[in-house]
Order: sequence, then structure tokens, then C-alpha cells
Amino acid sequence: MGRKRTLRIRINPRKPERGSIRRAARIIMDGGIVGFPTETVYGLGANALDAKAVGKIFTAKDRPFDDPLIVHVCRMGQVYGLVKKVTLDAKVLMEKFWPGALTIILEKSPLVPQVTTAGLSSVAIRMPSHKIARMLIEEAKVPIAAPSANTFGKPSPTNAQHVLDDLDGKIDCVIDGGDASIGVESTVIDMTGTVPVVLRPGGISVEEISKAIGKVRVHHAVGKNAGKRNAEKLKKFTAKSPGMKYRHYAPRAEVILVEGRPARVMEKIGKLVKENRSKKIGLLLADSEKNAIPGLELMHGDVMVEYLGGGAQNAAKNLFRSLRKFDTEKVGLVIAQGIAEKGMGLAVMNRLRRAAGRVVRV
Repeated sequence: MGRKRTLRIRINPRKPERGSIRRAARIIMDGGIVGFPTETVYGLGANALDAKAVGKIFTAKDRPFDDPLIVHVCRMGQVYGLVKKVTLDAKVLMEKFWPGALTIILEKSPLVPQVTTAGLSSVAIRMPSHKIARMLIEEAKVPIAAPSANTFGKPSPTNAQHVLDDLDGKIDCVIDGGDASIGVESTVIDMTGTVPVVLRPGGISVEEISKAIGKVRVHHAVGKNAGKRNAEKLKKFTAKSPGMKYRHYAPRAEVILVEGRPARVMEKIGKLVKENRSKKIGLLLADSEKNAIPGLELMHGDVMVEYLGGGAQNAAKNLFRSLRKFDTEKVGLVIAQGIAEKGMGLAVMNRLRRAAGRVVRV
């Protein structure tokens, strides 16, 4: 007898039908796990207050149990039962950026099971802006713990098919609500210390947060230290946010990230293509800059090009889709062009550095 397939429920994200969402919510209420769309990426949700249900998320994703989950809520009032105290700065951020792509870490209340927070005394919470996600939480009548709905370590899913490519038969249901609008995960900020610390850049920029509450520190694991070598070093430390300890977001192919001055970057990419002509190569370029790579048109071999599009927001939206496309086309080596780290560019570069087996700076 074959493995049970995952139920796929298609819902119009602009006009969600509550009856269909209620069907998925019942699965959550009964201790099951459901893939669902958010504005950032697709999440894999379970009742955040049910330790057994949350454990199913880790099993389905093959996720280490020391990697904490984010708890999703649909209204402000839910937060107060999940935490010991909402700080003044946290309240300012909630009022300004919720619902939206910002996750806030506060000291947790005893109501939240240890498995949800990976044994930490803190809990990460956000209120998504996606209509389907909010309605699912409302109908389930519980906060929903949800990491990205993919096999651990792979590129995050930005549509329902990505979820099924990884998890079909391993989860109960996926709600198909079209493509995620942002394309990278939420920003995570730790509000438990004296100075707020950004642990993961994402859909809300560090600049926007600083403008709202003043001084903000960026964790040393976020920027240029986010590569493979530092991920190995960080395995022994306690992560308060998902996306900090392990290699993440990686396609099956080796990824080489080239960053630096644009002309030098394109020259180096050309050399790397020439050196690896025996492999099927995927080029991940910031914009339509294929012609800026010296001698590329004269090189023999199989070269596939994906463009992230102009600007950091387009790059974020297209990043995981492009990496997954390389997997579909069985690319053997991905060579990626770095982008400027302003605004959401920091989130894009964080993901690329964590995906990369090698980072070249020129």
C-alpha cells in the first residue's frame, strides 16, 4: 500500500473562503500539521500549545530539535498569554509592523511547551499579514507554531508546489494560496536584553526597525559571518532564532557566492564558469547582466541563467524560486552574484551566504 498523499486545498488569497480554511483548521485542532501561505514563505503549522503536534513538525521536516520555532498569532491579545511581559519597545514594534514580516522574541510563559521553543526560556512570535494565515489561526482557535514548510536545509518554499515537492505524504494538508509576496522569511529581533538584537534579517529591514525604536544591534552571525564555516562553529551555541545555527536554504548543487566590486565580481564569475565547464552551471545574477561576464558567449558547456531582478525586493521574491529551479534542472554548480546589503539586501545576502559552500570576495 502506497504512502498517503497530502491533501491540497486551493484557496483564493484575495477572497479566502472560510469554509475551506475551516477544513484545514480542524486538522490543526486535531493535532495534525498543515502547510499554509504567509506573505514571507509557506509555513508548516501545528497547535503551538500541543507538544505532541509540534513534534510532528520536526519529524516531517527532519529538523533538529534545538532549532526553535516561531509562534504565529492573529491578534495582539494572544501574545499576552504566551509571554511574561511585553516590553515598551516590543509594543512599539508590534503596533508599527504587525501584522507583517517581523518576529519578536520575548520571555515565554509556562503555557508554551518546551519543544516549541527548543527548550529556551524565550519564545519567538509574529502576526502574519496574509489573509489565509490569519484566518487559519482564527479558525483553529490556537496560536500556530510554524517554521518554513520544506525539508530542513533546503530552499524555503514560496508556493504550494514547493511544499509538496518536499513534504508530500509527510504532512496532512497544504493550503494552496498562490505565491508568497515577499519571498524570504520574517526578520527576527530579540527583545529580551537591554539592547534589541536582530538575529535574522528578513522582510522588515534593520533600518526600518532602527527608525522606530532607536539603537538596534545586528548579531555577528547575520552578515559576512553567515557562511558555511561559521555555521559549523555556531552548531554548539544556543540559537534563539531559526536560521542561525545550521546550513540553510541550499539547493542540491554546490553554491559559490561571489561578492565585491561589480566589475571584479563579473570577471571572477567568468573565470569560475571557465574552470567548471564539465559541469552544468547555474548562474544566479542580480539583473540582466549576462553580457557583462567576460567571454561567456565563447565558452562551451551547459550554462543556465536565472535573474533575481532589479532591486533587493525583487531579489528576495525570486531567490528561493530560482534555487529550486536549479534543482529541478539538475544543475551541478550554482555561481551566485552578491548584491548590496542595504534594506532587504541584507536578508538576501544572509540567505545566499548560508546556502553557499564557498564565498569568494574580490
